[in-house]
Amino acid sequence: MPTHDATNTVKRNRAFISSAMAVPMLTREREFSLARSWRNDDDEKALHELVSAYVRLVVSMASKFNNYGLPLGDLVQEGNIGLMQAAFRFEPEREIRFSTYASWWIKSAMQDYILRNWSIVRSGTSASQKSLFFNLRWLRAKIQNSVEGKLPEDTLETISKKLRIGIKEVENMSNRLAGRDQSLSTPIGEDGDDSLEDFLPDLTPSPEEITIRTCDGETRGKWLRVALKELSDREQMIISERRLNEDKMTLEALGTRLGITKERVRQIEHKAFEKLKISVVRISREAVHIPTALPRHLS
Repeated sequence: MPTHDATNTVKRNRAFISSAMAVPMLTREREFSLARSWRNDDDEKALHELVSAYVRLVVSMASKFNNYGLPLGDLVQEGNIGLMQAAFRFEPEREIRFSTYASWWIKSAMQDYILRNWSIVRSGTSASQKSLFFNLRWLRAKIQNSVEGKLPEDTLETISKKLRIGIKEVENMSNRLAGRDQSLSTPIGEDGDDSLEDFLPDLTPSPEEITIRTCDGETRGKWLRVALKELSDREQMIISERRLNEDKMTLEALGTRLGITKERVRQIEHKAFEKLKISVVRISREAVHIPTALPRHLS
Protein backbone atom coordinates (compact mmCIF):
# COMPACT_ATOMS: atom_id res chain seq x y z
CA MET A 1 0.00 0.00 0.00
CA PRO A 2 1.50 3.39 -0.97
CA THR A 3 2.70 5.58 1.89
CA HIS A 4 1.46 9.12 2.43
CA ASP A 5 4.78 10.55 1.17
CA ALA A 6 4.68 8.37 -1.95
CA THR A 7 1.13 9.49 -2.71
CA ASN A 8 2.13 13.15 -2.36
CA THR A 9 5.11 12.59 -4.65
CA VAL A 10 2.88 11.09 -7.32
CA LYS A 11 0.48 14.04 -7.03
CA ARG A 12 3.31 16.56 -7.34
CA ASN A 13 4.70 14.76 -10.37
CA ARG A 14 1.32 14.78 -12.08
CA ALA A 15 0.82 18.46 -11.33
CA PHE A 16 4.26 19.28 -12.72
CA ILE A 17 3.65 17.26 -15.88
CA SER A 18 0.29 18.91 -16.41
CA SER A 19 1.74 22.40 -16.05
CA ALA A 20 4.64 21.54 -18.37
CA MET A 21 2.32 20.25 -21.07
CA ALA A 22 0.11 23.34 -20.79
CA VAL A 23 2.92 25.69 -21.94
CA PRO A 24 2.37 26.54 -25.62
CA MET A 25 4.84 25.34 -28.25
CA LEU A 26 7.11 27.87 -29.96
CA THR A 27 7.37 28.58 -33.64
CA ARG A 28 10.80 28.45 -35.27
CA GLU A 29 10.86 32.26 -35.59
CA ARG A 30 9.89 32.81 -31.94
CA GLU A 31 12.39 30.23 -30.79
CA PHE A 32 15.27 31.89 -32.66
CA SER A 33 14.19 35.34 -31.50
CA LEU A 34 14.23 34.27 -27.83
CA ALA A 35 17.60 32.56 -28.24
CA ARG A 36 19.12 35.70 -29.76
CA SER A 37 17.67 37.92 -27.02
CA TRP A 38 19.18 35.71 -24.35
CA ARG A 39 22.58 35.38 -26.02
CA ASN A 40 23.00 38.97 -27.14
CA ASP A 41 21.14 40.91 -24.44
CA ASP A 42 21.16 38.55 -21.41
CA ASP A 43 17.35 38.72 -21.46
CA GLU A 44 16.33 36.40 -18.62
CA LYS A 45 12.64 36.58 -19.56
CA ALA A 46 13.52 35.28 -23.02
CA LEU A 47 15.53 32.45 -21.46
CA HIS A 48 12.64 31.54 -19.17
CA GLU A 49 10.14 31.44 -22.04
CA LEU A 50 12.49 29.37 -24.20
CA VAL A 51 13.25 26.82 -21.50
CA SER A 52 9.67 26.60 -20.19
CA ALA A 53 8.38 25.69 -23.63
CA TYR A 54 10.58 22.60 -23.74
CA VAL A 55 10.15 21.19 -20.26
CA ARG A 56 7.61 18.90 -21.95
CA LEU A 57 10.59 17.44 -23.81
CA VAL A 58 12.30 16.70 -20.49
CA VAL A 59 9.18 14.99 -19.14
CA SER A 60 8.80 12.90 -22.29
CA MET A 61 12.41 11.73 -22.15
CA ALA A 62 12.29 11.04 -18.40
CA SER A 63 9.38 8.66 -18.93
CA LYS A 64 11.49 6.63 -21.37
CA PHE A 65 14.16 6.11 -18.69
CA ASN A 66 11.64 5.38 -15.94
CA ASN A 67 12.30 1.62 -16.05
CA TYR A 68 15.73 2.01 -14.45
CA GLY A 69 14.17 2.28 -11.00
CA LEU A 70 15.08 5.92 -10.35
CA PRO A 71 12.56 8.55 -9.20
CA LEU A 72 10.87 10.39 -12.04
CA GLY A 73 11.38 13.69 -10.24
CA ASP A 74 15.15 13.14 -10.11
CA LEU A 75 15.27 12.28 -13.81
CA VAL A 76 13.32 15.43 -14.64
CA GLN A 77 15.63 17.53 -12.49
CA GLU A 78 18.70 16.16 -14.29
CA GLY A 79 16.98 16.67 -17.63
CA ASN A 80 16.28 20.30 -16.72
CA ILE A 81 20.00 20.78 -16.10
CA GLY A 82 20.66 19.43 -19.60
CA LEU A 83 17.98 21.75 -20.97
CA MET A 84 19.64 24.77 -19.36
CA GLN A 85 23.02 23.73 -20.75
CA ALA A 86 21.47 23.56 -24.21
CA ALA A 87 19.98 27.05 -23.80
CA PHE A 88 23.38 28.47 -22.84
CA ARG A 89 25.14 26.83 -25.79
CA PHE A 90 22.50 27.13 -28.51
CA GLU A 91 23.50 29.02 -31.66
CA PRO A 92 20.37 30.06 -33.61
CA GLU A 93 22.33 31.03 -36.72
CA ARG A 94 22.99 27.35 -37.39
CA GLU A 95 19.31 27.02 -38.34
CA ILE A 96 18.74 23.96 -36.13
CA ARG A 97 15.58 23.79 -34.08
CA PHE A 98 16.20 24.24 -30.37
CA SER A 99 14.17 21.12 -29.55
CA THR A 100 16.50 18.99 -31.70
CA TYR A 101 19.60 20.50 -30.11
CA ALA A 102 18.22 20.32 -26.56
CA SER A 103 17.23 16.65 -26.92
CA TRP A 104 20.87 15.61 -27.04
CA TRP A 105 21.76 17.56 -23.87
CA ILE A 106 18.69 16.32 -21.98
CA LYS A 107 19.33 12.69 -22.91
CA SER A 108 23.02 12.94 -22.03
CA ALA A 109 22.27 14.47 -18.62
CA MET A 110 19.77 11.73 -17.76
CA GLN A 111 22.06 8.94 -18.94
CA ASP A 112 24.96 10.29 -16.90
CA TYR A 113 22.67 10.47 -13.85
CA ILE A 114 21.56 6.86 -14.33
CA LEU A 115 25.14 5.66 -14.70
CA ARG A 116 26.17 7.50 -11.53
CA ASN A 117 23.38 5.86 -9.54
CA TRP A 118 23.55 2.27 -10.76
CA SER A 119 26.07 0.34 -8.69
CA ILE A 120 26.41 -2.31 -11.41
CA VAL A 121 28.10 0.17 -13.71
CA ARG A 122 31.73 0.84 -12.93
CA SER A 123 32.91 4.40 -12.54
CA GLY A 124 34.72 5.67 -15.61
CA THR A 125 32.42 3.77 -17.96
CA SER A 126 33.68 3.87 -21.53
CA ALA A 127 31.56 5.05 -24.46
CA SER A 128 31.14 1.46 -25.65
CA GLN A 129 29.98 0.28 -22.22
CA LYS A 130 27.61 3.22 -21.97
CA SER A 131 26.10 2.28 -25.34
CA LEU A 132 25.86 -1.35 -24.25
CA PHE A 133 24.18 -0.43 -20.96
CA PHE A 134 21.41 1.59 -22.60
CA ASN A 135 20.86 -0.67 -25.62
CA LEU A 136 21.14 -4.15 -24.15
CA ARG A 137 17.60 -4.31 -22.73
CA TRP A 138 15.70 -3.48 -25.88
CA LEU A 139 18.05 -5.48 -28.10
CA ARG A 140 17.66 -8.68 -26.09
CA ALA A 141 13.92 -8.12 -25.85
CA LYS A 142 13.75 -7.64 -29.62
CA ILE A 143 15.82 -10.73 -30.35
CA GLN A 144 14.63 -12.97 -27.53
CA ASN A 145 11.21 -11.47 -26.91
CA SER A 146 12.25 -11.63 -23.26
CA VAL A 147 14.42 -9.71 -20.84
CA GLU A 148 14.91 -12.44 -18.24
CA GLY A 149 17.35 -15.31 -17.94
CA LYS A 150 20.84 -15.93 -19.25
CA LEU A 151 21.46 -14.97 -22.85
CA PRO A 152 22.18 -17.87 -25.22
CA GLU A 153 25.33 -17.85 -27.33
CA ASP A 154 23.57 -16.87 -30.57
CA THR A 155 21.87 -13.89 -28.89
CA LEU A 156 25.17 -12.76 -27.36
CA GLU A 157 26.79 -12.98 -30.78
CA THR A 158 23.99 -11.03 -32.48
CA ILE A 159 24.10 -8.21 -29.90
CA SER A 160 27.89 -8.17 -30.07
CA LYS A 161 27.81 -7.63 -33.82
CA LYS A 162 25.08 -4.98 -33.70
CA LEU A 163 26.89 -2.90 -31.07
CA ARG A 164 30.40 -3.79 -32.30
CA ILE A 165 31.43 -4.88 -28.82
CA GLY A 166 33.13 -8.10 -27.67
CA ILE A 167 30.90 -11.02 -26.71
CA LYS A 168 32.51 -11.19 -23.26
CA GLU A 169 31.59 -7.55 -22.57
CA VAL A 170 27.98 -8.22 -23.58
CA GLU A 171 27.85 -11.27 -21.31
CA ASN A 172 29.37 -9.42 -18.35
CA MET A 173 26.97 -6.48 -18.69
CA SER A 174 24.01 -8.85 -19.05
CA ASN A 175 24.97 -10.64 -15.84
CA ARG A 176 25.38 -7.33 -13.99
CA LEU A 177 22.01 -6.09 -15.23
CA ALA A 178 20.40 -9.31 -14.00
CA GLY A 179 21.64 -8.56 -10.47
CA ARG A 180 19.65 -6.62 -7.94
CA ASP A 181 20.92 -3.96 -5.55
CA GLN A 182 20.14 -4.60 -1.91
CA SER A 183 19.28 -1.72 0.35
CA LEU A 184 21.58 -1.17 3.32
CA SER A 185 18.44 -0.51 5.37
CA THR A 186 17.16 -4.06 4.78
CA PRO A 187 16.36 -5.64 8.20
CA ILE A 188 18.37 -8.74 9.09
CA GLY A 189 18.16 -11.25 11.90
CA GLU A 190 15.16 -12.90 13.49
CA ASP A 191 13.83 -9.80 15.24
CA GLY A 192 14.68 -7.45 12.35
CA ASP A 193 16.10 -4.82 14.71
CA ASP A 194 19.44 -4.69 12.89
CA SER A 195 20.19 -3.75 9.28
CA LEU A 196 23.18 -4.19 6.96
CA GLU A 197 24.33 -0.60 7.52
CA ASP A 198 24.70 -1.31 11.27
CA PHE A 199 27.61 -3.64 10.47
CA LEU A 200 29.50 -1.28 8.16
CA PRO A 201 32.72 0.05 9.72
CA ASP A 202 32.92 3.79 10.27
CA LEU A 203 36.08 4.82 8.44
CA THR A 204 35.83 8.52 9.29
CA PRO A 205 38.39 9.77 11.83
CA SER A 206 37.22 10.19 15.40
CA PRO A 207 37.18 13.64 17.07
CA GLU A 208 40.28 12.60 19.03
CA GLU A 209 42.15 11.68 15.81
CA ILE A 210 41.13 14.95 14.15
CA THR A 211 42.39 16.91 17.17
CA ILE A 212 45.69 15.00 17.19
CA ARG A 213 46.22 15.56 13.46
CA THR A 214 45.50 19.28 13.82
CA CYS A 215 47.87 19.64 16.73
CA ASP A 216 50.54 17.61 14.92
CA GLY A 217 50.21 19.83 11.87
CA GLU A 218 50.54 22.99 13.93
CA THR A 219 53.54 21.55 15.77
CA ARG A 220 55.33 20.55 12.58
CA GLY A 221 54.68 24.01 11.16
CA LYS A 222 56.23 25.58 14.25
CA TRP A 223 59.31 23.35 13.96
CA LEU A 224 59.68 24.29 10.29
CA ARG A 225 59.51 28.02 11.02
CA VAL A 226 62.23 27.67 13.67
CA ALA A 227 64.41 25.59 11.34
CA LEU A 228 64.06 28.13 8.52
CA LYS A 229 65.56 30.83 10.74
CA GLU A 230 68.78 28.79 10.90
CA LEU A 231 69.29 29.24 7.15
CA SER A 232 70.88 32.27 5.55
CA ASP A 233 68.65 34.92 3.99
CA ARG A 234 69.47 33.67 0.50
CA GLU A 235 68.78 30.05 1.46
CA GLN A 236 65.47 31.01 3.07
CA MET A 237 64.40 32.88 -0.04
CA ILE A 238 65.28 29.99 -2.36
CA ILE A 239 63.53 27.39 -0.17
CA SER A 240 60.42 29.58 0.09
CA GLU A 241 60.23 30.21 -3.64
CA ARG A 242 61.07 26.64 -4.67
CA ARG A 243 59.49 24.51 -1.93
CA LEU A 244 56.91 26.43 0.09
CA ASN A 245 55.05 28.67 -2.37
CA GLU A 246 52.28 27.29 -4.57
CA ASP A 247 53.60 29.14 -7.64
CA LYS A 248 57.18 27.92 -7.73
CA MET A 249 59.80 30.12 -9.35
CA THR A 250 62.04 28.55 -11.96
CA LEU A 251 65.75 28.11 -11.33
CA GLU A 252 66.45 30.54 -14.14
CA ALA A 253 64.16 33.26 -12.68
CA LEU A 254 65.77 32.89 -9.25
CA GLY A 255 69.21 33.02 -10.80
CA THR A 256 68.36 36.28 -12.53
CA ARG A 257 67.05 37.79 -9.28
CA LEU A 258 70.15 36.72 -7.32
CA GLY A 259 72.65 37.39 -10.08
CA ILE A 260 73.90 33.78 -10.24
CA THR A 261 73.51 30.86 -12.63
CA LYS A 262 70.52 28.52 -12.41
CA GLU A 263 72.89 25.63 -11.71
CA ARG A 264 74.21 27.52 -8.68
CA VAL A 265 70.63 28.07 -7.50
CA ARG A 266 70.00 24.33 -7.77
CA GLN A 267 73.10 23.58 -5.69
CA ILE A 268 72.12 26.08 -2.97
CA GLU A 269 68.56 24.73 -2.90
CA HIS A 270 69.76 21.15 -2.46
CA LYS A 271 72.20 22.06 0.29
CA ALA A 272 69.67 24.28 2.10
CA PHE A 273 66.96 21.61 1.96
CA GLU A 274 69.30 19.03 3.51
CA LYS A 275 70.21 21.49 6.27
CA LEU A 276 66.50 22.18 6.83
CA LYS A 277 65.66 18.49 7.24
CA ILE A 278 68.47 17.99 9.75
CA SER A 279 67.33 21.04 11.72
CA VAL A 280 63.68 19.91 11.81
CA VAL A 281 64.68 16.45 13.09
CA ARG A 282 66.92 17.99 15.78
CA ILE A 283 64.25 20.49 16.88
CA SER A 284 61.60 17.77 17.06
CA ARG A 285 63.86 15.57 19.20
CA GLU A 286 64.59 18.44 21.54
CA ALA A 287 60.88 19.26 21.80
CA VAL A 288 59.96 15.76 22.98
CA HIS A 289 63.28 15.24 24.85
CA ILE A 290 64.52 12.36 22.71
CA PRO A 291 68.29 11.94 22.95
CA THR A 292 70.18 12.21 19.66
CA ALA A 293 72.22 9.15 20.62
CA LEU A 294 71.82 6.33 23.15
CA PRO A 295 73.85 6.53 26.34
CA ARG A 296 76.95 4.36 26.17
CA HIS A 297 75.68 1.87 28.71
CA LEU A 298 72.61 1.22 26.51
CA SER A 299 74.33 1.19 23.11
